[in-house]
Amino acid sequence: MDFHETMEKEYKEILEHFLQHPNEQVLYQCEKFSRKLIENRISPEDMIMCHRSVMQQIDPNLPEYVQQSFDVLLEVMLAYGLVYREQQVLRNKQRELKSEIEIAANMQQTLLKARIPEQDGIDIGVISVPAKQMSGDYYNFIEDDNRRIGIAIADVIGKGIPAALCMSMIKYSMDSLPEYSHEPHVILENLNRVVEQNVDPSMFVTMFYGMYDPVLHKFSYSSAGHEPGFYYHAATDEFEDLRAKGLLLGIEKKTKYRQYTRNVMAGDMIVLLSDGVTECRTKEGFISRETITALIRKNIRLCAQEIVENVYRELERWQEFELRDDFTLLILKRTA
Repeated sequence: MDFHETMEKEYKEILEHFLQHPNEQVLYQCEKFSRKLIENRISPEDMIMCHRSVMQQIDPNLPEYVQQSFDVLLEVMLAYGLVYREQQVLRNKQRELKSEIEIAANMQQTLLKARIPEQDGIDIGVISVPAKQMSGDYYNFIEDDNRRIGIAIADVIGKGIPAALCMSMIKYSMDSLPEYSHEPHVILENLNRVVEQNVDPSMFVTMFYGMYDPVLHKFSYSSAGHEPGFYYHAATDEFEDLRAKGLLLGIEKKTKYRQYTRNVMAGDMIVLLSDGVTECRTKEGFISRETITALIRKNIRLCAQEIVENVYRELERWQEFELRDDFTLLILKRTA
């Protein structure tokens, strides 16, 4: 006896028992029976045919209109069954895709993880939070033999897996550059060629690269269309925009980038960020750059890591804990 015959026999027993003695115990048997149907992948239309056969066995004189009603129900369930099976296939694919994205996100976090340099006289803090599972933001630190610290922060115009793959490519392109080419403008010119040759024309990358010299206390930097950061003057307790002109990466192969230099005094801070910080949106609209500097000033006496974390928590709360874009905020403070 195959499952269909067993199913029909069992269903007949349940139905007869319920028609004679309707009670909740029989309904519980129905729940158990339905699990067997699912386990054996019995379609809704097969169950209609089973019900029809059992009803004809219970009452051979079943009225004609009742039998005809089964034909209508069968047609309905045939269409329903097709849609149901399609949804199950899509649901299984979604589960597989979700699992793959989770694996990719974990790999991205491992591959792009950057160690924060620790040197006397400077304090560095950074927070980077993706809006979705995978981030289109990137930051990195590179120390050379002279203990100069290279700081990169970038943002792919786009989200999801393509943006994450692009960031991985940039990270490993940077790692492969020889040490003599770590001047900010040279870094951007080299990466621009990589992006122009390897990234889809519909994707663009903004990037800021700076080099801090802890001996001369100088900060050299260049920008490829990236969101302007801030420079904090401790002596006057004032912020100014850290502006730098430069074309986005991947637009023009032979682009040259201008390099800027600042003297960094004790207590001064360099604040770098992605547009996910400046484009935070509340019920009243986008926040202003002055709002960001006010939040930093509010926490100015804390260490750099506490400042970026407190600013993030405040902005996250204002947005009702729902990021609309990847968020990256980085602070370098000269302490001595």
